[in-house]
Amino acid sequence: MYTRTLAAIAVVFGLSQAASAAEVDLSLAHWVPPTHPLQKLGMEPWAKSIEEASNGRIHITIYPAQQLGAAKDHYDMARDGIADIGFINPGYQPGRFPIMAAAELPFLFANAKGGVAALTEWYKNYADKEMSDVYFCMAISHDPGTLHGKSKILVPADIKGKNVRPANGTEARFVNLLGGASVQVPAPAMRDALAKGTADVTESPWGSLYVFGADNLVHHHLDMPFYASINAFVINKAKLASLSPEDRKVVEDHCTPEWAEKMSSGWADFEAAGRDKIAADPEHHMYKPNAEQVKMWQDAAAPLTTEWKAKMKEMGADGDAIYTSLVDELKKYDSYYPDKN
Repeated sequence: MYTRTLAAIAVVFGLSQAASAAEVDLSLAHWVPPTHPLQKLGMEPWAKSIEEASNGRIHITIYPAQQLGAAKDHYDMARDGIADIGFINPGYQPGRFPIMAAAELPFLFANAKGGVAALTEWYKNYADKEMSDVYFCMAISHDPGTLHGKSKILVPADIKGKNVRPANGTEARFVNLLGGASVQVPAPAMRDALAKGTADVTESPWGSLYVFGADNLVHHHLDMPFYASINAFVINKAKLASLSPEDRKVVEDHCTPEWAEKMSSGWADFEAAGRDKIAADPEHHMYKPNAEQVKMWQDAAAPLTTEWKAKMKEMGADGDAIYTSLVDELKKYDSYYPDKN
């Protein structure tokens, strides 16, 4: 017993020594639960890879579930150094990142894996224009989400008169165009809005209905890739600049289209599995639009692209060129939805 106790103490001491060997401890803040696949299958392997690539010099401590601040504040938290790395949803602050908002337009993304690689490659050309006070690392998204409601949803007219929790500011505008009222709360507040009757419909990827406990509140689902909620990892510039050139390169080498796809893959698979789970549940009803009905949705969304391009023009930017470059990247990574339907 005494020998085993000494051995246990030695192991704990060894682990403590290994942890203290790290020269840099970076904090990573996010707002989904610690059990979310984005943390378990994305952030944790990413952090481990950085630690290994730096020979243990860099350690990343993850703070989930809004521990360091509200979901909408994570960009400012990274900018101000409250967190060294922030997981952000730009759509939670509508109008603040108008170029990135192009990726929020409906019916662009056929899938998340190639989609986030394309999005990361595309946005690195524009990040300095609207995220210049942080280092843009990579874009992240889930498998395309859709509409989930308390009653049937198949065509645009089914949204008229409904209160809808949208995924971002662009989707909120779409809800308004369809004659619905948008109830803008972040994903962690989705269940509360539905339970209280504040919302009749929510936008969400499939698996996240279970993550956030909304699966027993919405039993009707539009079965089509409706939107992608765009997320990103951004890093405090001063913290990144304080690293040695060698360690800075390690971090930057983990901020690539390839890593964006790796980071999103587990989440994408989890969300897609959620669709299969719902399809197998007799209490849930899925409505798959035909080609004519898909076109109805696309036509209804067309004014959003027109409005976005007009906004770019007001800013002195070439909206046609920016939008075309996004589409070209999505096609390059075989993830452009109009090519798939």
